[in-house]
Amino acid sequence: MLRINEIKKGNYFLAMNDGDVKLGIVTDVDRFNHQVCIDNAIQEFWYDLSQIKPLPLSEKALMQLKFSKQSNQDGTIKYSKGAFRVLIPKEGDFSKMEIWHRDEHRHIYNPIFVHELQNHFYSMTKVELNNVAY
Repeated sequence: MLRINEIKKGNYFLAMNDGDVKLGIVTDVDRFNHQVCIDNAIQEFWYDLSQIKPLPLSEKALMQLKFSKQSNQDGTIKYSKGAFRVLIPKEGDFSKMEIWHRDEHRHIYNPIFVHELQNHFYSMTKVELNNVAY
């Protein structure tokens, strides 16, 4: 279940309206009415939480966020963007990961969504992670 308190400006979600699904970026959050304003590169529109869907973290998502990929000899895969790193146990396995920035390390033991990685990235670097091209 998606919680309103984990949604931040700049997060990416899929917005659903009358069968139409578009990728968009959060521009505002109304915590009182549990609504999120999303810009889908065509228009901004307010959506109820039931109308938005998080994006699973994947290699495709990391590449869209401008991460670079490195395959290690032990089979692990490291994605990097500046000094920020994501390490997964094997190709395509995002079920657990280690993320770090400089000397701060976090171990994540379940799959996460793109907005959750964006929130980790921001809390560790104080820079927004939002380079997805529409």
